[in-house]
Formats: sequence, structure tokens, C-alpha cells
Amino acid sequence: MSTPLPILSLLETRVLGVLAEKQRTVPDSYPLTLNSLVSGCNQKTSRNPVLELTESQVQAAIDSLKGYSLVAETSGGRAFRYEHNIDRVLRIPSQSVILLTVLMLRGPQTAGELRIACDRMHNFADISSVEGFLNELAERPAGALAVKLARLPGARESRWAHLLSGAPAEEVAGPTGASSDAPYAGYAAHDVSLGEMAALKANVARLETEVASLKALLGRVCSELGISEAG
Repeated sequence: MSTPLPILSLLETRVLGVLAEKQRTVPDSYPLTLNSLVSGCNQKTSRNPVLELTESQVQAAIDSLKGYSLVAETSGGRAFRYEHNIDRVLRIPSQSVILLTVLMLRGPQTAGELRIACDRMHNFADISSVEGFLNELAERPAGALAVKLARLPGARESRWAHLLSGAPAEEVAGPTGASSDAPYAGYAAHDVSLGEMAALKANVARLETEVASLKALLGRVCSELGISEAG
């Protein structure tokens, strides 16, 4: 890449992950409409954390990701559709894209968990194959995209996390040695990014303009009909 990869927010990684997932699991519906993308973001299964995003929030994340060239908009049929450009922007193989997809959607996972979770998108031959691609992501010359986390007390395997939202914070073990139960613990990606904030402001300005136009139109119609707007 010619420019450094931006630190993405949780909303942005959720949108990006859903696009990459649906490309492989429901190819006939891909690229996705905004409605389909919102539904995918708010799925109750295979998501950590489970979110309740609105169309405006997802649209703001899309607009932000478009600014990074990670998402592209296509027109066709009755609605705009969206597709990801992860492989082209990051210049990584499809297997690595799939691993990042699961990490974005489900949070930190062991190599064994990743192999199972990726099965619908790609059948890795064995755990060693998964670890090979994870190590490539961790040692990527242009900048690491994954990191192996410290093994938790009592855990048999170390988990991996993506670095698209920056380095995960140190995870704190609870009294029994278990990790925090907070969804996506250790990530600071819950904050809205600057790109999303700018996109949200643009959406608000657009909506305000549309409301003003509708009010003006309503005023003209009421005047022509000789009725009061309040009525």
C-alpha cells in the first residue's frame, strides 16, 4: 500500500467483515444492498459483540470505508450495492482475507477455532495451514494485520486478534483465571472514527436539506389548496 492503513472502528470492521463473509456464503446476493448489510451487521449468531446498528450508522461506516478504498459502491437494479476491496487494498491472499473476516466478526480466536469458523468460506487442510497464514499476516512487510495474544491462564492455546483496529489492549484475567466476559474485550474500536463522524455530519446535513425542501413543498401545496399547514 502507498498509504498507511487507517485504524478502523468496530462499526467499520463489522461492515467490512460482513461484506467479506457474504461474498462467499451468499454469492448470489453479493454485492449487498444497504438493507442486507444492516441485517448482516446485526446478526445474533457468529457475531461478537452482537450489535443493533441503524441504517444511518451503517451508511456512515460505508462512506468512511469508501474514503479508504476498502469498500466500493455499485449501481444496479433499484438500490445501490456495496462490495469490499480488502484483498486488493491490503494485497493479501483470499485465505488471509477469510481469517481476518472471522476475527473481525467474532473477535479473538485460536487457530483451531478459526479453522472451524472459516469452514463455510474456505476449507483449511489443517491447523498448521491456518497458523501459516496467520504468521504471514503477523509478519507482513507492509505492516502486521494480526497478532498472537498472550496465552490466558489455564488456556491450552493462544488466541489471535486482527490489528485493523489497532493493537488490542492487554486482557485482564478475572478471579478464576478466565478472561473478561465483556464482548470484544481489549479493543478500543468502539469509538466512532473521524471518518464515520464526518460521514454522519454529512448525512445529517443532507437530511436537514431534504426536510427543508419537504416543508417548502408542503407549504406550497397547502397554499394552493387553501388550507392551513397546522391542520
